[in-house]
Amino acid sequence: MSNIQQKLIHTYKTILLFINKRKVRTITKRIALTLLLCGCLGFGLIYGYVTSLTKDEPIRSNDGIVKAIEDNDINGFVYFSDHTEVGKLLSGEDHMLTTLSDIPQQVIDATIAVEDQSFYTHNGFNIKGTLRAVKQQIGDEEVQTGGSTITQQLSRRVFLSLDQTYERKAAEILLSIRMERILSKDQILLAYLTKIYYGKGSDGNNLYGIKSAAKGIFNVDDLHNLNTAQSAYLAGLPQQPNAFSAFDSQGKQNLTAFSGAIKRQKLVLQKMLEQKKITPEQFKLADEYNIKAVLAKTKAKTYSTYPYLMTEVEQKATEILVKADHPNLKKTDKDYQKSWDEARNNLINKGYKITTTINPIIYAEMNKITSNKANFTSNDPEKGVEQVGAIMIDNRTSAILGMIEGRDFKQEQINHATQMVRQPGSAMKPIAAYLPALDAGLIQPASIIDDVPIVLADSGGKAHLPENWDGKFHGLITAREALKWSYNIPALKLFNDKVGIPTAWAFAKKVGITTITAQDAQAKTGVIGGLTYGVSVQELTNAYTSIGNQGSYNDSYLISRIENALGEVIYEHQLEPKTVFSKQTAFLMTDMMKTVVKSGTAADMKNYYEHYKQTPFVGKTGSTQEDADAWFIGYTPDVTVGVWAGYDQSKFKLTTKHCSETAGCGTTRAKKIWALIMDATADKQPKLLATEEFIKPEEIVSKTVSRYTGKLPTAEILARDDVVTDLFNLKYVPTETDDAAGMTKYIAYNGKNYRANPATPADMVGERFMVKREKPISEILNEVRAGLKLVPEDQRNSLAHYTPLDAELDGPVEIDPRVEDGKVPSTPNGINLQNTDEAVVVSFAMNPEQDVVGYRLFGSNDGVTFSAIQVKPISTQDQAQFTVTGDQKNYYMYVLSAVDIAGNESQKSEIKFNENKSVEDWFSEYFHR
Repeated sequence: MSNIQQKLIHTYKTILLFINKRKVRTITKRIALTLLLCGCLGFGLIYGYVTSLTKDEPIRSNDGIVKAIEDNDINGFVYFSDHTEVGKLLSGEDHMLTTLSDIPQQVIDATIAVEDQSFYTHNGFNIKGTLRAVKQQIGDEEVQTGGSTITQQLSRRVFLSLDQTYERKAAEILLSIRMERILSKDQILLAYLTKIYYGKGSDGNNLYGIKSAAKGIFNVDDLHNLNTAQSAYLAGLPQQPNAFSAFDSQGKQNLTAFSGAIKRQKLVLQKMLEQKKITPEQFKLADEYNIKAVLAKTKAKTYSTYPYLMTEVEQKATEILVKADHPNLKKTDKDYQKSWDEARNNLINKGYKITTTINPIIYAEMNKITSNKANFTSNDPEKGVEQVGAIMIDNRTSAILGMIEGRDFKQEQINHATQMVRQPGSAMKPIAAYLPALDAGLIQPASIIDDVPIVLADSGGKAHLPENWDGKFHGLITAREALKWSYNIPALKLFNDKVGIPTAWAFAKKVGITTITAQDAQAKTGVIGGLTYGVSVQELTNAYTSIGNQGSYNDSYLISRIENALGEVIYEHQLEPKTVFSKQTAFLMTDMMKTVVKSGTAADMKNYYEHYKQTPFVGKTGSTQEDADAWFIGYTPDVTVGVWAGYDQSKFKLTTKHCSETAGCGTTRAKKIWALIMDATADKQPKLLATEEFIKPEEIVSKTVSRYTGKLPTAEILARDDVVTDLFNLKYVPTETDDAAGMTKYIAYNGKNYRANPATPADMVGERFMVKREKPISEILNEVRAGLKLVPEDQRNSLAHYTPLDAELDGPVEIDPRVEDGKVPSTPNGINLQNTDEAVVVSFAMNPEQDVVGYRLFGSNDGVTFSAIQVKPISTQDQAQFTVTGDQKNYYMYVLSAVDIAGNESQKSEIKFNENKSVEDWFSEYFHR
């Protein structure tokens, strides 16, 4: 039994006892008892009816009511790094916190005058006002004042729905009565003026609270700057906020609704005059005031002006709040989404102020570039929009200063700077090949890498023979030269052989590359772009900042600070620098990339970048197969800018011909956009490029080395000037002398050069300048020959295609495998002479002995004295001939001898006469002598 029921029974018994104690006539007693009984029954019926209507309403505690009333939704705001406003976080609603002292008396007077004249005297429910509202509705009167008190309106706004049902009305009345007992009038009034709905503002957002209404409708920040006319206008809106809204959902003026709001304003002014809240003079001024002239100008919503940025900030800030509340929660945990949703709701509705790292000038300039269609290839009906993603990051802190997230948010919402991942092409080479190799001392800029064919095994028993972009193999080149021209083979050799794939990827992860997968450990071409997913512009650019920051890495970040509605700092980014590689490594890598922009694949930057000579900068290009992606990552001592260009679908390729005169070809897009960004930075924010040169650390020295091995040069190499002078980390300066390049004795056998046997006659041994490579060309070509069998037939090139440009330098490694048989070679036979006008060609049959290394040709005019004409090391039948020219072709007779590996010489062959000389000529010349 409820307390109220118990009280009714107790009251009935008390009155009955009182009547029985008094001397009352029976008839009077009966009448009194009947009336009492009817009253109790009537009240009980009413109570029962109200109880049945509110039976589903939850029982709210006093503390719960107070908390709900004081809990206000407040808009979150985003700010640039200079604390200027970016805009409101997306909620579709405008909420602003206020205090009663912030609200002028005329606003309070106008509100009470039209909404609840007896506000300060009733206990939450006004029966007179309710009956008046019923009368106005039944009579369809033009003036409708409403029957709900301010307390009732507040109770349904906070606790109930807006459904027009008896159940809701009953609950509203009961709640209002309770609220009046728990809360003061000031608390109720402040809550009402903070929470009530006022229609839409000039940006199309819903306005909640008087402060948001003043800002959204009149662009007034301080409520004390509202005049009487404006105060009355605002006070009249809550009765029918949508019907009276001067702005629609797009922020455009709605004159029909505005006209209704003006009628309502005049009613408010009349009420204020009747209640002596304003004087007749004030009434007249307010009544004549031109409200329309002071309506706020229509403005775009923040998410229309900065859609990419606001979306990114919302995402990152929510992640920060989740991590703050649940440090150990992972994105893969089942509760993560629930926590994320709660954090996002708080972010948007609890008045958080988010300060970003974005420089507003840089951000505006970067987005000017994307809005200029002349900077891009025209839209293609099949390919769509040529896209771009770019980011500028501070080298020292890794704060994101600006972004190009895409060209049209309506067409593609993905953030091309932070969310999209694409194959990096050669832009990955410094990160996963050259940097780890330099830091481990495996190479220095002048180290030699042999740019020769390699065979990479694929899955399924297939093979892949990677190529350089120019289709050539350049042989022995320095690491600097290899990076300068972005040759693939040297990078692949570093990645696979010297550094090793696991170490390379571990290094890349240390500088912030998070998209490397377990499968990438098997991708032998990963360093030139063969990754499972690819990389984002943000992560790859951030990795390069570690070079500009002298080997120290910081995670890139967008949000520097988050405050709650009370101004308390709940998050502030803390730098956590990690030294990943030495300052010396960073400087050498920078110096190598300086060559890229001066005379390598990015030398054309001088044509695009107006401040080319004024600003110290370096960079690296990158492209993928058939030009699906174009990259340029470049940095100064202060900032790093990374740019990607391509189409959203990688199957579409950037333009390479018939290019626009203004935009150029798509393949140059990344470099051109980088130049535009940096030119704008130099012009508008020169302080970001203040450092005049890259800092050279101690222990960087210059050294001259052999251009064939990268070791110290011999006197012979110095005399030939076959040296390079370059920078070294003192720790890794070479100490060994070149032992692979020089004048080399050799002998050819079966198409291969061998070191000669010491006993082999000198006239059978050749000598020229050669280099003993790590792997001889003949061995390399044998591997290529075998590898080609595993390549699809339509992808095979000729063996000659794989011969490096400096193949003639290839020196012998192995000694001549032929073994002397202890016998003198047999006499050569099968000799034939063939005469032409220019020469005599002497051919013969090869000797059967395996130790024969070559043959000697002699000529004679008298058959007694024979003069040596030519000596030739010959090992195959197709080489078995001498070509005799000049005076030597005029001998009357020729003979041959064979020579073996130990220097043993056969008897001379039978004489072969020159057919151009007749016997008569011989006799005449012989006897004439």
